[in-house]
Amino acid sequence: MPRLAYVNGRYTPLSDAQVHVEDRGFQFADGVYEYWAVLGGKLADADGHLDRLERSLSELRIRQPMSRAALVRVLHETVRRNRFTEGSIYLQVTRGAARRDHPFPSPSVKPSVIAIARPADYAAIETRAAQGVGVLTQPDIRWGRCDIKTVGLLPNILAKQAAREAGAFEAWLVDDAGYVTEGSSTNAWIIDGEGRLRTRDTEANILRGITRHTLMRLASELQIKVVEEPFTVAEAKGAKEAFFTAASAFITPVTTIDGEPVGDGRPGPISMRLRTLYFERARQDAL
Repeated sequence: MPRLAYVNGRYTPLSDAQVHVEDRGFQFADGVYEYWAVLGGKLADADGHLDRLERSLSELRIRQPMSRAALVRVLHETVRRNRFTEGSIYLQVTRGAARRDHPFPSPSVKPSVIAIARPADYAAIETRAAQGVGVLTQPDIRWGRCDIKTVGLLPNILAKQAAREAGAFEAWLVDDAGYVTEGSSTNAWIIDGEGRLRTRDTEANILRGITRHTLMRLASELQIKVVEEPFTVAEAKGAKEAFFTAASAFITPVTTIDGEPVGDGRPGPISMRLRTLYFERARQDAL
């Protein structure tokens, strides 16, 4: 059976899915997106992602395309029609299609809504996490509103590609002061010499990661101290452990940074424990 996508009210084979050539998401990156892991046929961290979607739309003054309840039905139906229970679903909402011009269309147009679901081999993902991955540091050249989850990701793509060409899995972005901001598609964390979890605060032009937020709650329950403060590349390389978080990567241990080992060069016990607990909580609370 071919995969199906939801596009502006219709479920259609992915190979036939289309948007208008003058869609502002295509021409201006004038849109936002969200991504949910699908666990047991349900959406992980569902409300957090929906809250962030609504915030991103509000910040760009794109109107809500439908009610939250209707959107959840679309997401679930897209997953159901693709006949899998373990995977992901990507949602994109753009300002819509209009004659190409920089200002917002006047009168406003109907937003475009696209949902694409795909199965995932979580066993392979788990194997990768158990081995750990490498990251490559790259200068952070993104715009000043990375708190909005927009589809304008070219700097992120360039950083990710540089990492893959260097044999690393992810790129960690570094600001002009030498501090790590976040990954190209993840939030960055270290466990420092005092056993504290450290990650950049959300006032520092980073994305308000939903997995990040869930992890902070889990750490609090485990009485692990979380500190939202910047760390340098040198501090990251000298940390006891390092990892990154994302809806697509959950909690993934980092074992090398720029080719240099972190800790003993293997996934650390705290990172792996948090990963296990995150999965347990995510499956329990999925919508």
